[in-house]
Amino acid sequence: MIKIAITGNIAAGKSVIERILSDLHYPVVDTDKIVHYLFKNSQDLNIQLRESFAGYDIYTDDLIDRRKLAKVVFADKKLLKRLEANTHPYIIDEVLKFFERNSNANFCFVSVPLLYEVNWTYLFDKVIMVAANDDIRMQRLMMRRNLTKKEALKRMNAQIPQEEKIKFADFVIYNNTNYIDLNRQINDVLCRLI
Repeated sequence: MIKIAITGNIAAGKSVIERILSDLHYPVVDTDKIVHYLFKNSQDLNIQLRESFAGYDIYTDDLIDRRKLAKVVFADKKLLKRLEANTHPYIIDEVLKFFERNSNANFCFVSVPLLYEVNWTYLFDKVIMVAANDDIRMQRLMMRRNLTKKEALKRMNAQIPQEEKIKFADFVIYNNTNYIDLNRQINDVLCRLI
């Protein structure tokens, strides 16, 4: 099995790539979805987060409120590191379970938005970088997440610039045009992986 990371900066279009690969019947998992699952279902992680973020308003109706948590951690890099220290061991464990469940597949794809920021390249054989022009990403982010330009910029600037990540990726898919072009690029990558 070839373990492939899908990465890219916020609002580059990773989820569209995931959807296309999933429609082609490849095993695909998204680490953001793993986090959402863990927030709802991992009692151990919730206990850790309550202790680590005591005094911060990150809960609604006794559940972690992702919007509140995002506002807290994107305003303070130390708190973002604290969140990562708490969640990453749980996420890695879920990714390894995913690989185990799909050990008979030729390819397994894992979407890891912050792959380079968290130094998880060691988990994968290949990396696909999804990139899009900054102005396109900004528009997507403001529209989808209902963010102001300032909030969107803060999130975009919290990541390593795309140009840096492209240098380290095995493959780059540019998501600036349309769905047909994306399919063509994905098919090209799949052919090169075989």
